[in-house]
Amino acid sequence: MDASDKEMSSSVVEANDAVTGHIISTTIGGKNGEPKQTISYMAERVVGSGSFGIVFQAKCLETGETVAIKKVLQDKRYKNRELQLMRMMDHPNVVSLKHCFFSTTSKDELFLNLVMEYIPETLYRVLKHYSSMNQRMPLIYVKLYTYQIFRGLAYIHTVPGVCHRDVKPQNLLVDPLTHRVKLCDFGSAKVLVKGEANISYICSRYYRAPELIFGATEYTTSIDIWSAGCVLAELLVGQPLFPGENAVDQLVEIIKVLGTPTREEIRCMNPDYSDFRFPQIKAHPWHKVFHKRMPPEAIDLASRLLQYSPSLRCTALEACAHPFFDELREPNARLPNGRPFPPLFNFKQELRGASPELINRLIPEHVRRQTDLGFPHPAGM
Repeated sequence: MDASDKEMSSSVVEANDAVTGHIISTTIGGKNGEPKQTISYMAERVVGSGSFGIVFQAKCLETGETVAIKKVLQDKRYKNRELQLMRMMDHPNVVSLKHCFFSTTSKDELFLNLVMEYIPETLYRVLKHYSSMNQRMPLIYVKLYTYQIFRGLAYIHTVPGVCHRDVKPQNLLVDPLTHRVKLCDFGSAKVLVKGEANISYICSRYYRAPELIFGATEYTTSIDIWSAGCVLAELLVGQPLFPGENAVDQLVEIIKVLGTPTREEIRCMNPDYSDFRFPQIKAHPWHKVFHKRMPPEAIDLASRLLQYSPSLRCTALEACAHPFFDELREPNARLPNGRPFPPLFNFKQELRGASPELINRLIPEHVRRQTDLGFPHPAGM
C-alpha cells in the first residue's frame, strides 16, 4: 500500500459516543483526480482501552475485511506522533496502518481514528493460555516469536530510527494460524535524537530498562532490547522475570538476578546518578535463573540482552543472528503442524550497514541459493 492510500481523508465524521454497533463512514481518495470512495466501518467490539482511548475491532462494510481501529482523543494544537511514525513504517513484523480519519462526538471532542490490520491474538493472551494449563510455551514457538520481535525491532531502530519504548507481551500481536508476530501500539514511540533529552518515566514496569529507573533522559534504542530480553525470559520461565511492585522494588528484582551494579555500570546508565547506596548483592548465575533443562543458547541470549550497561546489550539484528535461533534457519524447519514458518529471511532495508559476516549468519545458505541475490554484498540490498 503506498503512502497516498494512507493519506488522511479530510472528512470529519459525526459518530455517536457508544462504540459497538455503530457505523462510521469516511471518504478516501479524491486527490490528484482519483475518484472519491466512501468506506464504512461497523464497530463490533472493544479489544483494548487505556488512557489514550480505545481500540476496537470493526468490519469494513464494502469489502468485508476485519480491521482494528485505534481511536484517540486529538489535541487540535499538536500533530499526532503515533500517526506520523506509523506512516513511515512498512515491515512484516510491524502492524500496518491502512488509513486514518477524524471523527467528532456530541461533546465536540475531536478523535483521530487509526485504521490498522486486525490480528486476533497478543503474546500476553498466548502466555496466559499456557500458564492456565500449567504448561510452558514449546521452545520452537519461543524461538519463532522472539526472533520476529527482534526482526521488527531491527527494522524500526535502523530504518525509521524509532524507539518503541513500550515493548511488552500486550503490544506484540500473534496470528494464531501463521504464527507471525507484529509489534503494535506506537503510542509511546519516538525517534530518539542524540543529545536530546527524553522522559525517563516510560515503558511498563516489568519491562523497564534499569537506566530508566535511574532516571536517565539520554537513553538509546537499547531500552527496547532490555524489554525484549524480559519478554524472552518470560516466555522461557512462564512468568515475568522482574515483577516489581514499584520503581524501587523493580530495581531490587533486577539486582536479585544481575547483582548490584558497579559504579561504572551506574555511570553507563545515568552519569548524573551519584547517590548510590545499595546493599551489595552477588549476581545470581543465569543458569540458576532458568530451569535445569534450559538450552545453553537460550541462557546465553538472555544474558546478552539483560545487561546493565546499555552499550553492552546486543543489537536487535545481532540477536536475530544468535545461535538460539539456528533451528529456524534449518532447510526443512517447519511449524509443529507441518506448515511452513512465516517468512523470516525477507530482509530489506534493516540490513543497511550490517557487516557481511552478520548478513551471512542471518540468511541461511538454502535461502541464498533459492534467491541467489548475491547476499554477502550489503551494497546490493
